[in-house]
Amino acid sequence: MTGRWGVRARLTALYGGLFALAGAVLLAVTYLLVRQSLDGGGTTAVPDLLALRKLGGAPLDEVVESFRAAEERYRDGVLDSLVAWGALALLCVGLVAVGVGWLVARRALDPVHRITETARRITAGQGLHERIPAQGARDEVAELAGTFNAMLDRLDRAFDGQRRFVADASHEMRTPLAVKRALIEVAITRPGASADARRLGAELLEVNARHERLIDGLLALADAETEPAERTPTDLAGIAEHVLRQSGAADVGVEVLRDLGPASVDGDPVLLERLVRNLVDNAVKHNHAGGRLEVVSRDGVLVVANTGPEIQPYEVEGLFRPFRRLDRARTTTGERGLGLGLSIVRAIAAAHGGTVTAAPRADGGLEVTVRFGGGG
Repeated sequence: MTGRWGVRARLTALYGGLFALAGAVLLAVTYLLVRQSLDGGGTTAVPDLLALRKLGGAPLDEVVESFRAAEERYRDGVLDSLVAWGALALLCVGLVAVGVGWLVARRALDPVHRITETARRITAGQGLHERIPAQGARDEVAELAGTFNAMLDRLDRAFDGQRRFVADASHEMRTPLAVKRALIEVAITRPGASADARRLGAELLEVNARHERLIDGLLALADAETEPAERTPTDLAGIAEHVLRQSGAADVGVEVLRDLGPASVDGDPVLLERLVRNLVDNAVKHNHAGGRLEVVSRDGVLVVANTGPEIQPYEVEGLFRPFRRLDRARTTTGERGLGLGLSIVRAIAAAHGGTVTAAPRADGGLEVTVRFGGGG
């Protein structure tokens, strides 16, 4: 509850307020009825008392005045006691009613809390397989939970179908691409192949290789969007060190700076290595000769920063969309990127309950931060 009352507190306050109001009205009505009863029935004993006092020789006026004073004191005492004890009883019962209202509101809102927690876990990347447990009572909250579960079923089927389609289509396309590559290689390696045929074959092989990389990227993206079936403790620092040694940054004139502290994450080691490799490869490719690549890891956090072309803040989010590239981007390797690297990074991080943020550097380039769980 931040700056306002929650539903549970409001329901309790409403219940307690209505109970207090009803109790106050009941006490007021009781007070009026008792007062009316005392005012209407108190004179019935006057003749007998007058007769008794007259027999004792007391003056009649004094007897009447004394009786009326005693009657008034008795009446005031009864009404005061009624108000005092009634207010005390109302306070005690009201406190009990507020406590009961608090417990009843908590029990009534428990299914709503379960729905909220499930939605939170799904938002954190824990997958669409979770469902709200069915309750015995078929009330409005149970109907809400059932509707929420039905929505999750449809979303789960839709996303699973999309992933299967991408994976199946990618696998189906691998075979013709492999056949195409083999035919081109046979054609350009024939003894009688002309120079033009070899040059055209080399260009076709380059195009074919690009298509194969695209298929691999789509498969990786489909795998990354699936929650890991098994999680094992994995050290991001060790993965980063391994990837940096294979990055080839020195071959293109990029200086590597590393500050690798322990950063253990429970997840799929293969997917986590793909995440780190994509970040490092992206930082090396979109750099310039004499540039820098900085990698920092600490508990649950990985930061990869690189120098390179200047990026505007409004362009950053678009870099995480599939097949989105900066038109002016030039890579140090001369290869045109596929636009899937950062999309795969975000998908892998989300599947592990993490988040990815990026910010442009003042002197050009990009800084990408990946946080897992409660890291940093």
